[in-house]
Amino acid sequence: MDFGGPEFVIAIIALSTAGWLANNWIRAKHGYSLENEWGGTTERIGDSADSNETKQLRAENAELRTLLGKVDKRMQVLERIVTDKGYSLADEIEALRDRSPALTPPAERGNILSDSGTPLNIKQTEQAR
Repeated sequence: MDFGGPEFVIAIIALSTAGWLANNWIRAKHGYSLENEWGGTTERIGDSADSNETKQLRAENAELRTLLGKVDKRMQVLERIVTDKGYSLADEIEALRDRSPALTPPAERGNILSDSGTPLNIKQTEQAR
């Protein structure tokens, strides 16, 4: 191998450049200031803006994770309704129908059919004025 040839000089320059790039990549990854081509350091521009934007993005991320958790729970309920047998679904619907808005116990509600929200007197019609 000829150590004085142009290939060797180009190889040394390429290795030095690769090392410099790797050094700056590691420094940037860990949040340190970067080196410029003369050995000085270059600080990051707009650290306060980045931190404000980062705070906003983290808050939005937390909000979206909460929303995703709620959607996941709803999806599980829908999957359970779709995959359960029909008789248990009918029982759940009846149980929901039996609940009053005030969630009072059945003993205190009296006759459930008296105020179910559905008019049972079909023969009587509404009179227009």
